[in-house]
Amino acid sequence: MKFIKDSFIVNDYVKLAIVDKRITPTMEKNLRARGIDLIKTIGCKNSYDAIKFHPDISIFKLNDENIVVSPDVYDYYNDKLKKYNFNVIKGNLPIESKYPNNIQYNVCLFGKYAIHNFDYTDKNILKYIKENNLTMINVNQGYTKCSVCIVDENSIITSDEGIYKEVIKHNIDCLLISKGNIDLFNMNYGFIGGCSGLISHKELAFYGNIKLHPDYDKIYDFVKSKNKEIISLSDEKLLDLGSLIPIMY
Repeated sequence: MKFIKDSFIVNDYVKLAIVDKRITPTMEKNLRARGIDLIKTIGCKNSYDAIKFHPDISIFKLNDENIVVSPDVYDYYNDKLKKYNFNVIKGNLPIESKYPNNIQYNVCLFGKYAIHNFDYTDKNILKYIKENNLTMINVNQGYTKCSVCIVDENSIITSDEGIYKEVIKHNIDCLLISKGNIDLFNMNYGFIGGCSGLISHKELAFYGNIKLHPDYDKIYDFVKSKNKEIISLSDEKLLDLGSLIPIMY
């Protein structure tokens, strides 16, 4: 296997990904049937239950072998990832229970863009963004990656109007969909970014059945226009398990 070069963007078939440990047996089976091995998360002890196992809450893949991890779960991921020769970087602050002290790693990075509420971004991630001259798009929504489904280097899907209004200023092709219709354990609803992830250069996977979403036709047409196929990993309603993080081909 080889390192995936960029955060969330893939150009081949994914062979290793990080997923929420609560992934259903059907979803896991369908990912493994595509040759994808899985590293399951450990919970952030101080986070609230709905998101404590979400990969994008405590982990951020910078590039190649470099991954930033919240210090409260650092030992677990360092142990899991060192056999693949990843450089696991200890983040600046642990995940806490209350917003905004649980958003520091939930950055949306794709292509030349980084979207987040940069008042709270982990220092290691912020340094990387600035050193690589990425276009910084500041938004109020701190759960940025949860809120954004990345389709390609210049295309995203979101239900967050604030994110939508900011990204279109940068000529990012963004599909705005309706809020809700995604489960998130004991919360009112989840988000499109948290129930999705690219699993190959031509496949965008969803945790659940995307056809059950009321905006399915719009989502299908948008993804198809980017020369990608939609994969539903189960027949249930969409479930926000935190972004699938692809890390190796």
